[in-house]
Amino acid sequence: MKQFLLLASRAEDAAAEDEYEAYLRYGGLEPSQLRRIRMEAGPLPALEPSDYSGVIVGGSPFTSSDPAGQKSDVQHRVEHELAALLDRIVAEDFPFLGACYGVGTLGRHQGAVIDRTYGEGLGGVTIKLTAEGLADPLLRGMPESFTAFTGHKEACTTLPSHAVLLASSAACPVHMFRIKTNLYATQFHPELDAEGLITRIDIYRHAGYFPPESAEMLMEDARRFTATEPMKILRNFVELYAR
Repeated sequence: MKQFLLLASRAEDAAAEDEYEAYLRYGGLEPSQLRRIRMEAGPLPALEPSDYSGVIVGGSPFTSSDPAGQKSDVQHRVEHELAALLDRIVAEDFPFLGACYGVGTLGRHQGAVIDRTYGEGLGGVTIKLTAEGLADPLLRGMPESFTAFTGHKEACTTLPSHAVLLASSAACPVHMFRIKTNLYATQFHPELDAEGLITRIDIYRHAGYFPPESAEMLMEDARRFTATEPMKILRNFVELYAR
């Protein structure tokens, strides 16, 4: 089997490793089957999409809708490199799954309006599939409603007309969409279970995402939720596109 490719951009080693392990576990992959490139660590090497079974973009500390002057040089580089790669991936309708940061990357690339109108705090939310979502092969075996973990400053306010809306929540109208046949983005985290969210809260408690004194409360709140359905997306992605 050709490897899958995970493009990551979490600078904290503990968070990066936890994310990678989650994609391995829930995708049913061995380390030899999932190549990870940490984009924040250095320039993206030359890539040939056809060398891989599919491309996954993980979550990120970057907020794509921030004003250009507020973005670091690293963020500008990562955004430029991802946009150039998406030029090829979209043109070829190459298997792509963007998780959380996928909305900001694939969405912006395709002309969606990405802003802070529909941000959601850290925690469990109820996701509801559209009729198109229920019929989509990537969401095979999933119920109409399920719990997923989320936490995002920005979201998609308006999808381009050629995008297919697959899932929403009460507070965020675009939680998952498809472009063409094989290009997907989710706003929720399909790799994240309660323990994974607790780990990230602990790692990021002093990173400015939330008041540090609220970390314990957020961890306790995470324990009230059980998220098992979103992970099917990762397994389905692997089963659909492994070659």
